[in-house]
Amino acid sequence: MSEVENSGFLSKVIGPKKRWRAYKARVKELPGNHRAAVEAIERYLMHFVPTDADSNVSMFEDLVDLFEQAAADGTPIRAIVGEDPVEFVDAFVQNYSEGGYVPGSARKRLTAALARAAGEDAGEEDRTA
Repeated sequence: MSEVENSGFLSKVIGPKKRWRAYKARVKELPGNHRAAVEAIERYLMHFVPTDADSNVSMFEDLVDLFEQAAADGTPIRAIVGEDPVEFVDAFVQNYSEGGYVPGSARKRLTAALARAAGEDAGEEDRTA
């Protein structure tokens, strides 16, 4: 186990390990594009300052609920996140936390990753997401 996993920081970000593992298992079961979108949003959400572990893990569980239902209904990624994924995620997170500053580079990575998940060409955006 790494020092980060031993610290209280990780538990504040992801919440109780059992719930986090269950969330990750559910994400793994999503169809490829929906899984890629959730993982991109997850990376983006890690930039927010956590308020409490229960709120944060609930946020991730609700996120996977949304994408599981969308996948079951055949809803495309863009129908979920719209044209501005940063706006979607910022509105989504307001239900759970005050949030924190998110660097512009994280916003660009999220936008590019969701464009790829939606099957669109991400252009010259950062492809490291």
